[in-house]
Parts: sequence; structure tokens; C-alpha cells
Amino acid sequence: MNRYLLPLSVLGTAVGGAVLLRDYVAGGACPSKATIPGKTVIVTGANTGIGKQTALELARRGGNVILACRDMEKCEAAAKDIRGETLNHRVRARHLDLASLKSVREFAAKIIEEEGQVHILVNNAAVMRCPHWTTEDGFEMQFGVNHLGHFLLTNLLLDTLKASAPSRIINLSSLAHVAGHIDFDDLNWEKRKYDTKAAYCQSKLAVILFTKELSRRLQGTGVTVNALHPGVARTELGRHTGMHSSAFSSFTLGPIFWLLVKSPQLAAQPSTYLAVAEELGGVSGKYFDGLKEKAPAPEAEDEEVAQRLWAESARLVGLEMSGGSSVRGQPLPK
Repeated sequence: MNRYLLPLSVLGTAVGGAVLLRDYVAGGACPSKATIPGKTVIVTGANTGIGKQTALELARRGGNVILACRDMEKCEAAAKDIRGETLNHRVRARHLDLASLKSVREFAAKIIEEEGQVHILVNNAAVMRCPHWTTEDGFEMQFGVNHLGHFLLTNLLLDTLKASAPSRIINLSSLAHVAGHIDFDDLNWEKRKYDTKAAYCQSKLAVILFTKELSRRLQGTGVTVNALHPGVARTELGRHTGMHSSAFSSFTLGPIFWLLVKSPQLAAQPSTYLAVAEELGGVSGKYFDGLKEKAPAPEAEDEEVAQRLWAESARLVGLEMSGGSSVRGQPLPK
């Protein structure tokens, strides 16, 4: 029996060390223990993955949490799960399709009418490397959902966020933004051969540029906005990448994925941290890689590009340049 003890001990040490290494590489738990009793929280794309886990974390801390999702059946199920796990009954499902400007306006109007206050807005929903699809309004899907939908939603809720100050906006971007470039001549991939990876990178770069310009506009209002890269997580977001479609890739890359890829629970920690941490109360316009502030790619810090993207985005979704919202969006130019 004793001859098995040493190998088992070595194996246990190796496994334990591997788990610790994985946790170190992936980043740890939110270091803040702050609670948010009574605070109204909106999390987009909260029916699964990082969004659902973020909603759960914020519900656990006492928030009045609204799950904003396109698929209401999954959204209702997620809300029920969160209520059951946290015993917080102030968790509700609301319909929001970020691929429809009409849906975004209807959702914002309902929130303003029913809630009166919004303290935390987590712009989490995203699509990644999908086929060349377009939104209801004719925008390239990744640019339309990942950037334009959240751009419009945030602007429509700005007055409510200001009235609820101190309040926070958290925009989920990605490390992929470093490979992005804003092509103002063809934002919607109408002139070039479609490259789904490049389109995704452009959309995530746009998220950081939006964050930077919004922060500048919000100075002195008590509303902060930051962007983050949550890490690579095991979620449905990568369903179009084909990464796990072959036995070869699963076998050869499996150990690397195990080490580097986070669980949705761990990937939700940065969003939670930015939403609740008292020490971040005055931090705005920054980019976080996991739990740590980091400088984004140079183009993401170009103020001229950020201002130009804001103006173009406002035109595309039909926002007046003064910051108010118009009744309907402008059609996408052909």
C-alpha cells in the first residue's frame, strides 16, 4: 500500500499546482466585498455565460437586477436560476434585441418609465465571428450589436444614469481590439470581402473608443465608464469560430485551453469588480485586462478617431449631436 502513497502524493501535488497555475493565469476573484443593496443594475446578454454570472454576482450583492436579452425563454430561465441561487427576488427578465434599434428604444423607454433609476449598466452582450449577417437596420452584425446597439442604449439611458449618480457603465471589449482598425470608409463591410475576424476586432476596438469619448463627455456628472477584457471564457460566444469542431484541435489544444480559458464564473469577476469596487468610484475612461488597469492599443487612445466614431455612430443610430435622442434612426447610407 505504501508504494502507492508517493506516486499519489506527487500526482496530487501536480494536479493542485496545475489548478493554482490555471487560477493565476486566468485571474482571481473580485477582491471587493462591497454590496449594492437597492441599486438598479442592467446586464445585457445575461441569459448565459459571462452575462449570467455577472448578473448572479450582482444579485448576490443585493442589486435589483434586470437581465436584458433577446431570447426571452432563456432569459426567464436564467432569472429564475439566479433568484433561486441568491434568494434575491429582485431579478427580472426584459426583452432587448441589440440587432434592432426599435427594440433598443422600446427597452430604454420601458426602463425609464418603470425604474426611474439605473445605477449600473453592464454592456455585456456580443456576437463573435458570425457569418456575414446584417442587423434589422442593415448594419454588419458584429459592429451593429457589439457597438452600435450598446451605443444607442447607453445614450438613451444617460439622463437616468446621471440622475442616479453615482453610477457606472461597464463596457465589455476584448484583447482582440489590438488587431482592430476603424475603417470609416466601410464600417459595414459593403465594399470589401467580408472578414469575420477583422469585423469582430473592429467592433471591440469601437467599444473602447466609445468608452474613452463617453468618459470625456461625462466629466463632472458622477457617472463613470470603463471598458474591460474579461479573458477568454468557455461560453457560447465562440460558437461560430469552429475552435472545437475537430477532434485534432480538441486533443492537441485541450491542455492549453484548460490552462488559459476561464470558466464563466471567473470571467465575470472583472465586470463585478468594475461595478462594485469602492476604490474605483472615481476611475473612468480606462481599460482593464481582467482585474488590472492596462493601456489599450494605440488606436484605442486616439481622441480624434474616438470623436469621429462617436459622430458617425450617432448619425447611424439617429441620435442628435447635442446628445438627445431623435424619434427614429437614420437609414444606413448605401
